[in-house]
Amino acid sequence: MRGETIVVALGGNALLQRGQRGTFEEQYDNVKKTAKDLANLVEQGYNLVITHGNGPQVGATLLRHDAGQKMFGIPAFPMDACGAETQGFIGYMIQQALRNELKERGIDKYVVTVVTRVIVDPDDPAFQNPTKPVGPFYSREEAERIRRERPDWVIVEDAGRGYRRVVPSPDPKIIAERGAIRTLVEAGYIVVASGGGGIPIVEEDGIHARGVEAVIDKDLAGERLATLIGADRFVILTDVDGAYLNYNTPRQKKIDRMTLEEAKRYYEEGHFKKGSMGPKVKACIRFVEAGGKEAIIAKLGRVAEALRGEDGTHVVPE
Repeated sequence: MRGETIVVALGGNALLQRGQRGTFEEQYDNVKKTAKDLANLVEQGYNLVITHGNGPQVGATLLRHDAGQKMFGIPAFPMDACGAETQGFIGYMIQQALRNELKERGIDKYVVTVVTRVIVDPDDPAFQNPTKPVGPFYSREEAERIRRERPDWVIVEDAGRGYRRVVPSPDPKIIAERGAIRTLVEAGYIVVASGGGGIPIVEEDGIHARGVEAVIDKDLAGERLATLIGADRFVILTDVDGAYLNYNTPRQKKIDRMTLEEAKRYYEEGHFKKGSMGPKVKACIRFVEAGGKEAIIAKLGRVAEALRGEDGTHVVPE
């Protein structure tokens, strides 16, 4: 399988571990550990494209903008710009850590980050039903004040923990920079792209792009990226060792391998939760359905074993 192109989607634990504060040093140390696994794939001859989440990071960025506006009157940036900020600094961490690891091994390959926009449908039903929580928690009083000041925001109670803003989570349609990413991969570069699900944009009159206040699921965007650049395999790395039937019950059973039809059936039967494993399995289904050889869900740190078929959950055509 040397020479294959694989897209690896890094879960949040590649950047931030449970219980950590989220300092730059903590996150960079985590990325350095992940870089060792990624460098192993490069050594094995894979053409590598990396995508990643940004949930905690964009939440912290929104908080910084909010605090800057309250304390110093510095205008806060919209969500699409905050997404671009996080793509930049996370990409920088991955670029630096992976390039350093490769140089230590005597491998002269460069890593580049592409700030990536993802086109969504302006008529996507998600825009009429915002559900994705973002940013800080607010008290009831703060929530009422924000509703008055920002009538365009939707503020809801979040599981008794306070009030939060919710935004749409539209389905990704097209990776705007797909051609550039494909060209970079073909030229031998390792590419970091579509971070945090990409920056959601809509095209007006088929010409002018405009950023929108929304969040795209990173795994669904990762599938679009993998499919549109013609990747052979799509690998989602997370904090569990694969997908399970009857998860968190006495009857739970890990799925080592499932065909496309089996994956569709299990998904429809509701085995995979919407906020966690559901989007991952859905992304795998879409990738294989679009002609990909294989999609894999595996634990961070076990990617080499998963690619050898020794770990993880594998979704295959038949």
